[in-house]
Amino acid sequence: MQQHLKFYIDGQWVDPAVPRTLDVINPSNEQAIARISMGSAADIDAAVTAARRAFETFSQTTREARLALLEKVLAVYQQRYGDIVQTISQEMGAPLWLSKAAQAAVGVAHLSQTLEVLKAFDFEKVQGTTTLVHEPVGVVGMITPWNWPINQIMCKVAPALAAGCTMVLKPSEVAPLNAILVAEVLHEAGVPPGVFNLVNGDGLAVGEAMSVHPDIDMMTFTGSTRAGIAVAKAAADTVKRVTQELGGKSANIVLDDADLETVVAQGVQACFINSGQSCNAPTRMFVPRALHARAVIAARAAAEAMPVADAMAEGMHMGPVVSELQFNRIQGMIQKGIEEGATLVTGGPGRPEGLAKGYFVRPTVFADVRSDMHIAREEIFGPVLVMLPYDTEDDAVRMANDTAYGLSGYVQSGSLERARRVASRLRTGMVHLNGAGPDFGAPFGGYKKSGNGREWGEHGFKEFLEVKALMGGSAA
Repeated sequence: MQQHLKFYIDGQWVDPAVPRTLDVINPSNEQAIARISMGSAADIDAAVTAARRAFETFSQTTREARLALLEKVLAVYQQRYGDIVQTISQEMGAPLWLSKAAQAAVGVAHLSQTLEVLKAFDFEKVQGTTTLVHEPVGVVGMITPWNWPINQIMCKVAPALAAGCTMVLKPSEVAPLNAILVAEVLHEAGVPPGVFNLVNGDGLAVGEAMSVHPDIDMMTFTGSTRAGIAVAKAAADTVKRVTQELGGKSANIVLDDADLETVVAQGVQACFINSGQSCNAPTRMFVPRALHARAVIAARAAAEAMPVADAMAEGMHMGPVVSELQFNRIQGMIQKGIEEGATLVTGGPGRPEGLAKGYFVRPTVFADVRSDMHIAREEIFGPVLVMLPYDTEDDAVRMANDTAYGLSGYVQSGSLERARRVASRLRTGMVHLNGAGPDFGAPFGGYKKSGNGREWGEHGFKEFLEVKALMGGSAA
């Protein structure tokens, strides 16, 4: 079993202030694969002190110097790509094909996109006789989740480096090993001591210590809405900037002019990718009532064609969910759907046939779901699709918006104009039209309880900048 008992602070691997450990569990076989140390407020103090000291010089570096640094980070990341793929599959259960094609690949995408943003960004703008100057926000506290770990680390770390910020990262203690690899990449690339610091730990001991710390200027958090609210409350007394990317219960509206069987099958696959553990997953499928029976048949076929296997197995399949806690919660939600009277189309409680060990969930589809059911309102974060029939386009939009969340949305139509019209009525930060995939240059974030602020591309980069007005700083 691997031992990762040190934290990366001020350019060195150092012992924790207080010894306390946690085992990292492989969700495919429930075996411990590594042991990490769990940090405390004292470790955060040390990391913040290093970051504050490093900010004095790193914030003054030139655009050219930061471009060169990011290019080196990208090169070293690509050299370690195979290690990152293997690590993500082992610690959080993404199948190897998904780790290679997406989980690790998004690190390259965010670094590449950030390089393009930094090359073109106008740090100074003249407005009359005033010069507007964009400057780094300061020391940034980062809390990231386990479901797309490299994605959430790199879409924060890359723009923070580009902006001239320094940072302290607390990755999820459930899947922390990829973050240790990131620290090794940054160290090898020559990121100056104190610019990036890594402290493992839980939200109560480490996350709260970061949120309340007076020398952290900004908190950027990705995770559950419940934890995001706790971070914002803890940060309020120091009036630091807080950006949050939180939960979702995204609607997938299938209009009556769409190619029904095709878009339903695609919707099932999109819901189940990463074992349903994506905040922007299209987990609520709205279908015209007159087409509901046909849609159910297509959804059943797509779900039952989804193989489930060990994350380290070759081929395209669905892996386990991340932990026993997550497995049990999903099982409880599936049972709740049955008890509330939804039609269980396929899947259901328990593990898939032939898998007695590991946190494997049966790909599950519910039909005849009402908007007041728990499975239609709560984020399940597993491979569970709920299908809701609707009568009119207005009904579909109303039902889609009847949620506390507003992260993403999906609209399927034979007419792009019609899809755009429906999308304009959805109260979400993003909408995917007719199967469109992610755009790493577009802003990622949501409305309502799905958070505030944006990540990715130029909009994400700007979150790490302050704006200073120099009155009289330019000629009239």
